[in-house]
Amino acid sequence: MRLILLTFLTFLIAAPAMADIIPFETVAREAYILDAETGQVLFDKAADERMPTSSMSKTMTIYLVFEALKNGKLTLDQELPVSEKAWRMQGSKMFVPLGGMVKVEDLIRGVIIQSGNDATIVLAEGLAGSEGEFAVAMNRKAKELGMVNSNFMNASGWPDPDHYSTCHDLAILAAALINDYPEYYKYYSEKDFVYNNIRQGNRNPLLYKNIGADGIKTGHTEVAGYGLMASGVRGGRRVIMVLNGMASMDERAQESTRLMEWALASFSNVTVFQPNTKVADASVLMGVEKSVPLIVERDLKITMPRMAESAMKATAVYKGPLEAPVKKGQEVGVVRVTLPNMSPIELPIVAAKDIPRLGFFPSVVEKARRIIFGDNAIQSIDAEQAVPMEGTVSQ
Repeated sequence: MRLILLTFLTFLIAAPAMADIIPFETVAREAYILDAETGQVLFDKAADERMPTSSMSKTMTIYLVFEALKNGKLTLDQELPVSEKAWRMQGSKMFVPLGGMVKVEDLIRGVIIQSGNDATIVLAEGLAGSEGEFAVAMNRKAKELGMVNSNFMNASGWPDPDHYSTCHDLAILAAALINDYPEYYKYYSEKDFVYNNIRQGNRNPLLYKNIGADGIKTGHTEVAGYGLMASGVRGGRRVIMVLNGMASMDERAQESTRLMEWALASFSNVTVFQPNTKVADASVLMGVEKSVPLIVERDLKITMPRMAESAMKATAVYKGPLEAPVKKGQEVGVVRVTLPNMSPIELPIVAAKDIPRLGFFPSVVEKARRIIFGDNAIQSIDAEQAVPMEGTVSQ
């Protein structure tokens, strides 16, 4: 038995290296950008450093509100009371009336579009009875989502030394928000709304650029600087971006526009394998058939710099010849996909069908052949006789 390396997917055109495309510098103190479909990280700067999250924290508040809507605990037309605590809350406001009743849908818009701290507290109290209990629910949900480096002390992101998250964790939250509640995510793309005859504009600067952005949430405190959770779609491909620690609103607008445009324009998603793609034929010893097809059972899509698929290489790696009996679905090796400046991606390869073992007398003959001629006499393919995969690479 020997190690078989079958390089079955190659291209002829030289491709730019990742380092030629990725902007290694940003004025943001922390930054994280990923492709929403593949989960591949496009840019990372101090993304796991704890930081004050300011009003970006309200995304968790809205996530829990969307969850309550979906579960029937709230309705959009339901009215919630405005407490004195909510009415007195400082910072950005929706200007809800003391002792008044406000529709949930208006409160959602007040949080998302105007970043109203008062509206945030009304929702928190309406769902959990108090903002403190709501913070407990926020932390419980963060744990469920895998936000391992976050802690919420309040619903609005009001400064507190024990209230923090990371760009990485906020990106996890953004992805969950979009994937779990697409029917409600539409609120994030609204540019303004009118409440009590006052028109209030969305603070997200990307919504006013023609680049495909459709959310999510700004944030600012003196300690945190200016931040933004954002997402955008172009050509059916979505990216998620979290930036923090910028010096001004103008800097936030300029830097977020530059990075969002880069993330949407510079990369494409390439389908390397469709489900059950054949990648090789492996020789089988002592089997009723001399070879067995090897397949990749699931699909594989990769985010890569545009035109970089020309430098992609896929190699099937397994120890062969195989010896019968071979079972359908039996894992025999891996297919390794490599691209310059990216870590290799490996998927298991399995036998596509059963290959029973020969009976007694045929097996005696087969063993004799192996003794006389060696294994290579019945090896159907080797590294110089690779079988091309049957799928195609597509964008």
